[in-house]
Amino acid sequence: MTQEHATPDAPQVTVRGEGRLEVDPEFARIWLTVSARGTDRSATLADLTRRNARVLDLVKAHGDTVQRLETGRLSISPELGRRGRGERVHAYVGRVRVTAELTDFTALGELVTRLADLDMTSVDGPWWELRPDSPAYAEARRLAVTEAVRRARTYAEALGTSLASLLELSDAGLPGPGAPMHPDFAGAPMAFATEGVAEAPPLDLEPQRQTVTAEVVARFTMAPPAL
Repeated sequence: MTQEHATPDAPQVTVRGEGRLEVDPEFARIWLTVSARGTDRSATLADLTRRNARVLDLVKAHGDTVQRLETGRLSISPELGRRGRGERVHAYVGRVRVTAELTDFTALGELVTRLADLDMTSVDGPWWELRPDSPAYAEARRLAVTEAVRRARTYAEALGTSLASLLELSDAGLPGPGAPMHPDFAGAPMAFATEGVAEAPPLDLEPQRQTVTAEVVARFTMAPPAL
């Protein structure tokens, strides 16, 4: 049976171990908003459909570097005139939101530039992230455990004794895989919108390194020191 309470014959030491490392991001996420506006509802919807298809085609053209492509909220709504009474529609506004994740950051710079050059299309991002199953999380935990053992041994050696057994090891604050990477883990996003200019050269994007941390609490028994 595991002994839970410290005694003179089995003194205990409880320590906290911390692991911290910086790694390159594994993918980048961008948010796209495709818009259309016009006085005719059907024409506005047709413009929105055409522009959305163009955005999806550009993203899909990057093949396996795109690990995720999802269409989010779609909306088309009337704008009422500011003057006069009644429900007089001034215009119709449509929007589609798309999320894309890429693993090739060189391709990302080219894609962002081409998307931002499209009519009525805006780009937000990138947010640099790690995969939920990234080895970086396991490495941070390993560093935290190693640090906890080192600290416990230091205390034991200061008493002229050594560690005997591990009683407990608990996670004390590691962000779970898949936790939001912004704002704590991601750089400030950039926003792009079309301006009707000539085709621009690809943006040179510098991925922001990700800081991964882990904390553990460990409890050990020690051989009785000679005090």
